[in-house]
Formats: sequence, C-alpha cells, structure tokens
Amino acid sequence: MAIHRSKEVQAYIPTASMADIAFLLIIFFMVTTVFQVDKTPVNLPGSWMRPTEIPRKAAFVVLAELTSGAGGKELVYKFSAGIDSSHVVPDTDALYFEVINITGVNPLHPFVIKIDKDVKYSEVDEILDTMRRAGAQDLILMTEQLTVPG
Repeated sequence: MAIHRSKEVQAYIPTASMADIAFLLIIFFMVTTVFQVDKTPVNLPGSWMRPTEIPRKAAFVVLAELTSGAGGKELVYKFSAGIDSSHVVPDTDALYFEVINITGVNPLHPFVIKIDKDVKYSEVDEILDTMRRAGAQDLILMTEQLTVPG
C-alpha cells in the first residue's frame, strides 16, 4: 500500500481588509493631528504663573526679533486669525485693521500675544495699545513656565 503525498499548501495572506485598515489609520491621524497656527521661533519671557490653555481658533499676534541677513536684528510683526497660518504684517497700523476685522464680528474673540523677551517694552506697549484701540478684550500673553530648581 503506497502512501500518496498530499499537495503542498501555499501560504496565503488575506489582503481584502488592508485597504480598510489603511483608510481607518488615515482618518485617525487626520482627526488627532493638531494644526499649529504659528511656528515663529520666539524666546518667550518666563512666568511663575500656572499655564492656561489656549482656546481653539484663537487669533495670534506675534512680535519677534529675528536676525536679518546682514547680521542685525529686525522686528517682525505676524498675525493669524486662528484659522490659517500666520502672515507678516508691515506695522501696527496694518495689525490694527487685522484685529478690527475680528473684533467687529466678535469683541470677545481670544487673542494670543506672543512676544520675544528681548523686545523693548515700548514696542510691547504699542502692541497692547493697538489691541485696545481695535476693541480686543480677551488677551492671553504667552510665556514660558519657570520651574523651581532642585
């Protein structure tokens, strides 16, 4: 009596559900990704106060002291309404019109002010005065959290 060899079974990986898995992963990463409105590198001033959470869709006002091509430093004003990326505005007058476009619709719209700690206070005061004249009421000053050494 001869024993017959059975046919060799080929390995099979079912790939029918791979498209579903890839689609679910794409949706997961799209939903959980946080959009950063402003990526300007700023050396923030320190604060001992507890950090507050920045509200979603808050507008950003940035005053940064950036190094220019000649090795000097120049002040750069940037603005974002909270929906799109920040863009450069030439001066505080242009900033005033950007802010008034938002406060005209909603005077309680939150504004995050992000200012380099090396900027002179007269420039900071000018920004705050511009925000006040434009009717901004909810201002959040962005700072770096200081910790106790030890």
